[in-house]
Amino acid sequence: MITGLAWDTPLGRDREAVWERLCAGDSALAPVHSPHPLRNTAAAVIASVPYGTRAGERQRVLAGRTLSRAFADAGLATTDPGVGLVLGTSFGACLDEAEPTLHAWADDAAAGIGHPGTPVCVMTACSAGSDAIAVAHALVRSGRRRACVAGGVDVVTEAKRLGHSALGTMSPTGLRAFDRARDGMLLGEGAAFVVVEHPDSARERGARVYARLRGVGAANDAAGLTAPDPSGRAVLRAVERCLASAGLAPADIAVVNAHGTGTPLNDEIEARSLLELFGDDGPLVFATKGALGHSLGATGAIEAVATVLALRHRRVPPVVGLRDPVAPLRLATGSAQPVGAGAGLSLTLGFGGFNTCLLFEAFASFEGVRT
Repeated sequence: MITGLAWDTPLGRDREAVWERLCAGDSALAPVHSPHPLRNTAAAVIASVPYGTRAGERQRVLAGRTLSRAFADAGLATTDPGVGLVLGTSFGACLDEAEPTLHAWADDAAAGIGHPGTPVCVMTACSAGSDAIAVAHALVRSGRRRACVAGGVDVVTEAKRLGHSALGTMSPTGLRAFDRARDGMLLGEGAAFVVVEHPDSARERGARVYARLRGVGAANDAAGLTAPDPSGRAVLRAVERCLASAGLAPADIAVVNAHGTGTPLNDEIEARSLLELFGDDGPLVFATKGALGHSLGATGAIEAVATVLALRHRRVPPVVGLRDPVAPLRLATGSAQPVGAGAGLSLTLGFGGFNTCLLFEAFASFEGVRT
C-alpha cells in the first residue's frame, strides 16, 4: 500500500499545487548560469536550495525535508525503528565534491530526521528512485519491514551539466519527448518519497491509502555504459515482468508514465517497445521531463508520485514540448487528458541498461488484499 507521498520539484513542493501546474502545461526549465561552455544552459532547479551553493548540502536539505514530509503525510514518526529507509540517487554531489562515501548523504539525511536505522542506498543511475521503491516493496512483502519510506534525491551540478553536454545527450534547443524534432534532454533536480506499507499494518492503524503498489519488474540490457540496447528487449522484459508480478494483462493498463527523455534513441526504443506490447490503441502515455527536467536518480520516484496522482485524479498532464509525435502512441498532447479505468505503469530507463517498471492501481478497500 502507498500510504504517504511527498515531493520537492522545480515547480514547488505542495503535492496538489505542483500537480495542477503540471496539468496546466507549466515548465520550470530556464537558463541557469554556468562558467563553462555548454550545449544549453537551461535546467530546472529549485530556488529554495540556491544553485551555486554546495551540492552536497543541497542534496541533504532536499532529502531531509522531503523525507520528513513523507513520514508526516503517512502519519508515521521519523523515529520509528519499524520503518525502513531506501534512498536512491545518481552520484548526488559525488562528481563535484569529495564525499566520505557514496552513501554519506543518505546516512546524514536519516540522522537529520532522527531515524534510528541505517538506510539502504541505491545508485542505479536514472532508475535509482524507481529501484529504491522496488527494494522497499520487496522488504515489505517479505515481512522484514512493516513499512518503508523510499524514493530518490538528485541535484543539478556543474559536473553533470558538463558531462551530458560532452556526451551529446543534452539538447541544444529544448526537451521535446517523443517529438520528431527531439534532440536531447535537459537536467532537473528534485526529491520524492513514497511510503510503502504492508496492508496489515495500514489496515490496523487506519492509514489513508493513496494507491496499491501491485507489481514490480526490472531487466538490464547490459548493452553499454550509456546507450540502450536498440532492440528494446530489456524494456519489454521489465514491463512484462511487472505485469506478471501483478497478475495483470496489457489490457488492464490505463496509463503509462514514460521515461521520455527527449533523446533520439531512448524515445525511439521506448515508443517502439510500448507499441509492441500495447498496440496503437493502448493506454494513454504521458511524460513530465519537459516540465521538470531530467532529475536523474530522483526521476523514477518523482514519476511514481505523478503516476499515483494520475490514478487518483483520473487525468494526466500534457507532454510539454510535444508538437509532432514520432510514433502512433496515445500521447497526452495540448492539455491535460482524462484517464479511463485501469492501472498505471511508471517506466524508468537508466544509464547502464537499468530498466525498471512499477505498477500502481487505485485503491478502493482492503477487501481481498493480502500482500
